[in-house]
Amino acid sequence: MELRHLRYFVVTAEELHFTKAARRLGISQPPLTYQIKSLEEEIGVKLFDRQPGNVRLTEPGEVLLGECRVILERVAKATERCRLAAAGRIGRLSVGFTESASFTGEVTWVLQKFRELYPEVELTLEEHRTEPLMERLRHRQLDVAFVRLPIGRDSDMEFKLVSTEPMVVALPKSHHLANREILELTQLRDEPFVLYPRPTRMGLTDQVITACEREGFSPRVVQNVPQISSTINLVAASLGITIVPACMSTSRVDQVRYIPIRGAELLASLGVAWREDAATTALKNLLALVEESKSNVLR
Repeated sequence: MELRHLRYFVVTAEELHFTKAARRLGISQPPLTYQIKSLEEEIGVKLFDRQPGNVRLTEPGEVLLGECRVILERVAKATERCRLAAAGRIGRLSVGFTESASFTGEVTWVLQKFRELYPEVELTLEEHRTEPLMERLRHRQLDVAFVRLPIGRDSDMEFKLVSTEPMVVALPKSHHLANREILELTQLRDEPFVLYPRPTRMGLTDQVITACEREGFSPRVVQNVPQISSTINLVAASLGITIVPACMSTSRVDQVRYIPIRGAELLASLGVAWREDAATTALKNLLALVEESKSNVLR
C-alpha cells in the first residue's frame, strides 16, 4: 500500500464517480479502477458498492475514508515542517550573551529581528560571563554566544566580530573628577576601583588592568563583583570607580557620570562564537542578521 493508493481512494470516495475522480487525479479511468480493486484485495474488504450509474461507499469504506484523511493530513504537515526546518523557520536555538552584550545595540537588534522573522523557532536566552559561555559552547549546551573579546584560541570554534566601542570611566556624580569632559588613566592612579571577575588573563578586566600597568600603576581594587552592572551600582553608591564599555553609559545616569578616556586605547570588542559543526540553518539565519546589524544599528 502506498500513499498514492490512499489519495486515489479519497478522491474517488469524494467524487463517487470513477471517471470524474480519474479526471481530477490526472489519470485515465482504467488504472484508477485497477488501483481501487487492488486496494480492496489488499485490505480484504469491499470499499465501494458499484451499481450501474451509482457508486457509494460501503461501511468499511466510510471508516477508511476518515482514517485516510487523517493520514494524508499528517503526511502533508510533516512534509511542510521538514521544509520549514530546512529553511530554519522552526526548531530550537539557544543563545548565550554576556551582561554587557545585552546593552549593545547590535545584540538587541539581532534578537528582536530574529523573533520577528522566525517566530516559530524556540529561542532560549542565557546570560553569563564570557568564560562560562565558551565552556557551554564547547559542551554543546549552547548553539551560539555573544562574548567579549579577546578570548582564547579554539580550533573547534568560529568567531565573528560584531562591534568595537571605547571604554569609559564611570564615576559617582559627586566625585571630584565628575565635571571633567575627558580623563587620562594616570588621573585614576589613587582611585578605588570596583571591577568584575577576572578568572583568566583575558577579557575586559584584564584590559583595564593591563592599560593601567602601561601607565605605571596597578589599579587599587577595593571590590570584585560578579556582574558588570553590579560595578555601576557600587559606583552609584560612591564605593569606587570603574571602567566599562560605552554601551553601559545609559545605566544609573541619575547617580553615575561616564567620561571618555584619552589616549589609553581601551576598546571593548564584542564577538559572536559558535561551533562550525553545529551550524544549523536557524543559526545561519541568526548569523546573517548579525552581519546585517552592522549597517542597521546607529551608534
